[in-house]
Amino acid sequence: MNQLDHFLNRAEALLSRLETILPQTQREPDWQLGHAFRWRKYHGPAGRGTLQPVAHVSTIALSDLQHIEPQKQQIEQNTRQFVHRRPANNVLLTGARGTGKSSLIKACLNQFAADGLRLIEVDKADLADLPDIVELVATRPERFILFCDDLSFEEGESGYKALKVALDGSIAAQSDNVLIYATSNRRHLMPERMSDNASYTHGDDGDLHPGETVEERISLSERFGLWVTFYPFRQDDYLEIVAHWLRSFGCDAAQIQAATADALRWALQRGSRSGRVAWQFAKDHAGRMQSG
Repeated sequence: MNQLDHFLNRAEALLSRLETILPQTQREPDWQLGHAFRWRKYHGPAGRGTLQPVAHVSTIALSDLQHIEPQKQQIEQNTRQFVHRRPANNVLLTGARGTGKSSLIKACLNQFAADGLRLIEVDKADLADLPDIVELVATRPERFILFCDDLSFEEGESGYKALKVALDGSIAAQSDNVLIYATSNRRHLMPERMSDNASYTHGDDGDLHPGETVEERISLSERFGLWVTFYPFRQDDYLEIVAHWLRSFGCDAAQIQAATADALRWALQRGSRSGRVAWQFAKDHAGRMQSG
């Protein structure tokens, strides 16, 4: 009997080890737990991933985003088409930092969540799992935006080709209930060098076809059907955004006017008049006023 118990214990230990190595069937999350999810990858031999519900989703609304009306209109319209099962494009949002690229996607989620829109955030390191994620949600009735934030690639990164294939390079058609929205400070998602414009010169070890190399570099961004560019804010725009957030924290007109000089100094110290900087100033200023 002792030998049998010993054998069973060893067999159970062996099965446990095999479970960590063999591919696992993807488990669906409880879709009722929220409308935003993160793809979480478990590092190890099996490298399994799962969709994790986001407990506390940003409550930002489209009306909170100031001085990006053309960009907001484009993204909102494309998302509305998608939610209503009409043709819509994958979207690349690029441009100045802190101008509302990521916030706009989160605001669209809040705008259309009641209509069945869901958001799945995917880290750049996990882009190779995009086919698994698409397969996991393909039969669901909801509409899914796969959200890749602050995306950029260096030469040779594996995620570059994985995203390229997911956008428009696989033998399988892209699922009609999935779109990819990505944000980046780089328009072409990869570093651009002076040598890219010197295709007529060649060193001893130079690229024989430098033009083709440049084309390869920009081919990923071209697979996004909709490009939306964001620009730095003017001083007056920055101050209006500050005023909007101060009002949301309960400040009156006189308090907002009195905060102007402090808001400008704050931006000068940060070296930026972005919407993010305006939000950070408003939180700091309103918090100090309330504590005083």
